[in-house]
Amino acid sequence: MTWKHTSVSELLKIEYPIIQAPMAGGITTPELVGAVSEFGALGSVGAGYLTSVQLDEQIKEIKARTSKPFNVNLFVPEDQVSFSIEDVLRMSAVLKKMNMPLQDFSFTNEANHINYEKQLEVILQNDVPICSFTFGIPSKEVITELKKEGRIVIGTATTVEEALLFEEWGADIIVAQGNEAGGHRGTFKGSAKSDACIGTMALVPQAADAVDIPIIAAGGIADARGIAAALVLGAKGVQLGSVFIPCLESGAASAYKSKIINSNENDTILTKAFSGKYARGITNDFIQHMKPYENLLLPYPVQNEVTKPLRIKAAKEQNPQNMSLWAGQGLRMINDSFSAKELLTKLIAEVNAVTESSFIGRQ
Repeated sequence: MTWKHTSVSELLKIEYPIIQAPMAGGITTPELVGAVSEFGALGSVGAGYLTSVQLDEQIKEIKARTSKPFNVNLFVPEDQVSFSIEDVLRMSAVLKKMNMPLQDFSFTNEANHINYEKQLEVILQNDVPICSFTFGIPSKEVITELKKEGRIVIGTATTVEEALLFEEWGADIIVAQGNEAGGHRGTFKGSAKSDACIGTMALVPQAADAVDIPIIAAGGIADARGIAAALVLGAKGVQLGSVFIPCLESGAASAYKSKIINSNENDTILTKAFSGKYARGITNDFIQHMKPYENLLLPYPVQNEVTKPLRIKAAKEQNPQNMSLWAGQGLRMINDSFSAKELLTKLIAEVNAVTESSFIGRQ
């Protein structure tokens, strides 16, 4: 059996146990998801910020591009996000003082939960084969319904304890997200910065030993060596995010793609400045300017709503200093822009070469 034949590739019905990370905010376009899945890996929609209508449109477009499996990732909403209008006004005043654009604030807990429920309905109605979750565990009723309809359920864990909880709740697969990973931390038990800063190399083997369901390794994996290492550590698949951001099909702004290609591992930082939840990204002026105001940051996703006009304006102006440049620590290994097909072809050829003489390729 070769490296590509694992329990993850079997469960997900894909040729290669490589998952394109579900990066929300417009990066994971239908073009990117469709191209990755059509190649034989698993494309993933980052649906966290999509309305149910937008998600429905994207799913239909992906299905028009490929008949192969793909994944939709949802953010599990917190029961109640506590904030006051006074808190919002204080943060708005900070942004205004920094000449940042503002808009009317629209977040409510009820609307957030209703959209999540409608997203789940869209996934079921459109026969999406795989559904993954971040920021928490969906209810047992949701997991039961998805599995009853034949869907594969994937959870995101940043600690062994979180992995065990997902297994107990009925997940089929767990993404073990190491501290090196770009984007938001999936932590839902304890603090993302003090309790769940476990590196991929430490987290993956311990999670693999602790649970009986397959583990997908995520965090800092950007080349064939990382893929092979993850499999040696006990993972049955890998999830890559940052390497797909510069892809031709990616929806990232060109300035964002350029920063990914031209930055190094020491350029990233964990910050709550953009969204109110810890996320790893390339540091920039906005993150540095917000450091004196960390005590005024709003909870997620309220802070994310307040800074949304800033991020939209920055993308239009191709200004990376005000963008949320989410990225992992494997940046020095990413130095060019390819199509998704070219990237995956290159990665798989290199994994084949790495594993040719190792026990991974002869299991």
